[in-house]
Amino acid sequence: MKGPNGNRIFLEAAGCNEGTEPTDVNVMGYYCSGTPSKTNSQASYMLMFGTESNVVNPGYRYLGASIRPVYGEEPADTTIIIDEHENDYVDLGLPSGTLWATMNVGANSPEDYGDYFAWGETTPKDVYGWSTYKWCMGSYTTMTKYCTESNYGYNGFVDNKTELDPEDDAAYVNWGPEWRMPSLEQIQELKNNCTTEWTTVNGVNGRLFTSNINGASLFLPAAGCRWYSELYDAGSSGGFWARSLVSSYPNDAYYLYFYSGNVGWNYDWYSRFVGQSVRAVRVSQN
Repeated sequence: MKGPNGNRIFLEAAGCNEGTEPTDVNVMGYYCSGTPSKTNSQASYMLMFGTESNVVNPGYRYLGASIRPVYGEEPADTTIIIDEHENDYVDLGLPSGTLWATMNVGANSPEDYGDYFAWGETTPKDVYGWSTYKWCMGSYTTMTKYCTESNYGYNGFVDNKTELDPEDDAAYVNWGPEWRMPSLEQIQELKNNCTTEWTTVNGVNGRLFTSNINGASLFLPAAGCRWYSELYDAGSSGGFWARSLVSSYPNDAYYLYFYSGNVGWNYDWYSRFVGQSVRAVRVSQN
């Protein structure tokens, strides 16, 4: 990291410890601060970084994280701008304990479209196509990561990965280690345990999912998708990435798709380069 005076410090990507073994070593860095979260007594602020981003977010206090000490007093005029995400979820009473975020990654409210991500990328961009996709060499038959069929891999590449690694998960990288993009099973569980209706919230079309278990609800905006440099179908359909690959067609990944007349789920997939919404999930610690 480089300061305004040109001096630098090096912070190791030492990962964290959430059990008996460290995770994300050489992939992510987690550094504790001395500031508790304002809204969650179980959390304190952490610096979290990976290869493409760094954020300051609340993290659970029980996580084993690195500490880099500082010397001197904090300036009186220091302003810390932090996104609070630990309470931004709804408990639908789902059997797995999955908690769904109330808004999209990059959004400021439940009806806000937020950012668009290609599958396996963690930052939005201006152009979404195979030529700009991170995990290929320019076409759908030249995959360089997440490939289960040699005829889709670059020079026959296969790694048989069918779920995103944390460092390639937009929810994990942007919001911290408690969050992930949903698995295919979590999307199936949402559909199986909720009734849905096409509705409008603050002038934005979307689908309201209402739990058959506890009556809580979740609104997903019809944010459309980004294809090359254009935004398509905003207001008429919504697509939300799962973290699961289509193993028989590894140029595609699963996603939750809906429009005014229908909600798709486990048999819907889309080309990985397309920019789509991400709605994060976490699992209850209770």
